[in-house]
Amino acid sequence: MRVLLIGANGFIGRFVADRLLADPAVQLTALGRGDDADVRFDLATGSPGALTRFLDAVHPGVVVNCAGATRGGARDLTRHNTVAVATVCEALRRSGCGARLVQIGCGSEYGPSQPGSSTAEDAVPRPGGPYGVSKLAATELVLGSGLDAVVLRVFSPAGPGTPAGSPLGRLAEAMRRAMQSGDGELKLSGLGVQRDFVDVRDVARAVHAASLSAAQGVINIGSGRAVRLRDAAAVLARVAGYGGALHELDAPPVPLRSAIGHPRADSEHPVPVAYPYPDGCGSWQQADVRTARDRLGWRPRINLEESLADIWMEAACRI
Repeated sequence: MRVLLIGANGFIGRFVADRLLADPAVQLTALGRGDDADVRFDLATGSPGALTRFLDAVHPGVVVNCAGATRGGARDLTRHNTVAVATVCEALRRSGCGARLVQIGCGSEYGPSQPGSSTAEDAVPRPGGPYGVSKLAATELVLGSGLDAVVLRVFSPAGPGTPAGSPLGRLAEAMRRAMQSGDGELKLSGLGVQRDFVDVRDVARAVHAASLSAAQGVINIGSGRAVRLRDAAAVLARVAGYGGALHELDAPPVPLRSAIGHPRADSEHPVPVAYPYPDGCGSWQQADVRTARDRLGWRPRINLEESLADIWMEAACRI
């Protein structure tokens, strides 16, 4: 099976490439903007026609799109996350290769959810920021394309290579600095947030499984368990051998609808909060991952402590 991987140099893409290369039945071609890509192509600026010609020449059976941007203004996020996917879909429609598309989506497409709940694929998406909006628009383009396609909505990926700008990346860097300078206390914000962390290597396994399956539509990829960032910080401190005190700097956030003039929720019907959380997902996210189990035969294998140990191993190398 020939697989075209777009975005092989990204956080998720690197592990997807490793997973696919480990399958002797897969012939992998990497397309991207970097010099180390097999083929250099920028989805944000390249034309569907140029990509179509490449698809017809390579004739892949599967196209995996891990490319995209997680930071930047609305214009950049739209260009890299939405326009780029429109280019892929149009090129696949024009091409005679008939390839299956595996698109990497994200949990931010759902937006805030009620604390204690698990978000299933039939939940109505209400993204709370431009990143989630740009990814949701891409998902809708894929679902409406008429292609043989599946979108994997990945919740909060973690593990080796975790970006420094992510919550766990920032946490590890702050702890590294504290240990390097001998600080006996660490002051952090955002520790009350609860997220569904899933190891990036498990994500790569899900992509591999989706490439081989006939599943279509949207499939959540997560651990199925929300973890408070404060608890993740305690585990990271234990892994790192940091004996200092952790102090939280948070103030209670204001519900989004109240902040923009809508009525406040009462105690029986609390309003999920989007602001000021950077990913627009409020204080809580937890994936319902039963569809991944039933349709892909996939379950997460790597626990958060192992993911955090690998994140710390990389941070410790900078001490």
